[in-house]
Amino acid sequence: MGGFFGAVSRRDVVLDVFFGTDYHSHLGTRNAGMAIWSEEEGFDRQIHSIANTPFRTRFEKDIADFKGTSGIGCISDSDPQPLLVRSHLGIYAITTVGQINNAEELVETYFSDHGHQFMAMSSGRVNMTELVAALINESETLTDGILNAQKLIDGSMTILLMTSDGCIIAARDRFGRLPVLVGADRDGYCVAFESFAYRKLGYHSVHELGPQEIVRITAEGFETLSPATDNMKICAFLWTYYGYPNSNYEGVNVELMRYRNGEIMARNEKAAGTMPEVDYVAGVPDSGIPHAIGYANESRGRFARPFVKYTPTWPRSFMPANQDVRDQVAKMKQIPVPELIEDKKLLFVDDSIVRGTQLQGTVDFLFESGAAEVHMRSACPPIMYACKYLAFSRSNNDRDLLARRMVQKLEGEAGLKHLDEYSDSKTERGQCLLHAICEELGFDSLGYQSLDGLLEAIGIDREKICTYCWTGKE
Repeated sequence: MGGFFGAVSRRDVVLDVFFGTDYHSHLGTRNAGMAIWSEEEGFDRQIHSIANTPFRTRFEKDIADFKGTSGIGCISDSDPQPLLVRSHLGIYAITTVGQINNAEELVETYFSDHGHQFMAMSSGRVNMTELVAALINESETLTDGILNAQKLIDGSMTILLMTSDGCIIAARDRFGRLPVLVGADRDGYCVAFESFAYRKLGYHSVHELGPQEIVRITAEGFETLSPATDNMKICAFLWTYYGYPNSNYEGVNVELMRYRNGEIMARNEKAAGTMPEVDYVAGVPDSGIPHAIGYANESRGRFARPFVKYTPTWPRSFMPANQDVRDQVAKMKQIPVPELIEDKKLLFVDDSIVRGTQLQGTVDFLFESGAAEVHMRSACPPIMYACKYLAFSRSNNDRDLLARRMVQKLEGEAGLKHLDEYSDSKTERGQCLLHAICEELGFDSLGYQSLDGLLEAIGIDREKICTYCWTGKE
């Protein structure tokens, strides 16, 4: 994933860009950058790795040297950015969020002649933001170039540009899978993924871009360069997992959606007669907690926190690529409250179950800490397909997903024809999947939120929500 923040004003915006970008740190853990523009100095830019150090720490020294009335910043879970690009369209800074599934094909098809070249990273890959810029530069205007790039890309691409006159151009991806919002204060305007990021800085919301909409933002206002379409497929995981509690997407608050989601799960379990008797209902920190609060309220169960995450020395930004190290870091973060675990029957709600590797460690940790029973609930349906639009997790192979591994184990390749049944706990295959996962990870029971329940909790037109990772349908 990733996120960005930009601001343009009649005053200096360095601190706004610094704090606004920092407030997107929950969306990525690899790289971050800031590009600032002033009329006197032009562009200034810094990029740092945030794999082991939070954004604020890495950029704190840089802000003393930055001065400008326009700026963009990004948190990236992929390549270093923002980039500075010089072309026939002028000099501009660019940052992107998304996924390009046909990157190699685009490189070979559009840039195979001797007039184009790319800086290769150590892996030999091309920086995806550089590829997007090259596609933009194939056109005669930035607006046409952005539309051209988004049309050619198989996947999803949200783009933020800052031009050599200090203007900012923001483009939401073709199907609006991610949000882009514009805020304003008395001196200028800003643009961000997360509305709370600019509200905290004193801006108020004035516009939410529609799918494929492109806007140009100056200190005096904003104008639409290319209109929105009606073809929205916003990612449901914004609400269930990676959105921040204070944020609103399409008018729906993240925290309230999670309460409703937990309530719907408990309501449906009560109706089905599958709710176990437990001592405490708890959430897997952090994003599982509000789902669990809703579940506890509806079930009349006692809510508790049997373990907490220790973040002073293990912040979320420390997420090594090595799986063994990541698992050990996850284990080190979990600090038990023995009085709430020993000899207790516990029901945990997690935001999702993707690969199951860290969840396995959590279950082992709870039993080692003396739990009598551990029941697990997922706040979304079984994930059957790796995301090909936003890369919200590090899994890019369907076979890495826990549910798909279990289907393979139960029925081999033949099971691929019945994924819809495996996703529905009311079917025989759905029950077999639940039992297989319980046996694999050691739960006493397992339940998934239904797709209908999840969409009910979000509450907007279900045709406008992307559910690809559960259904495989675009």
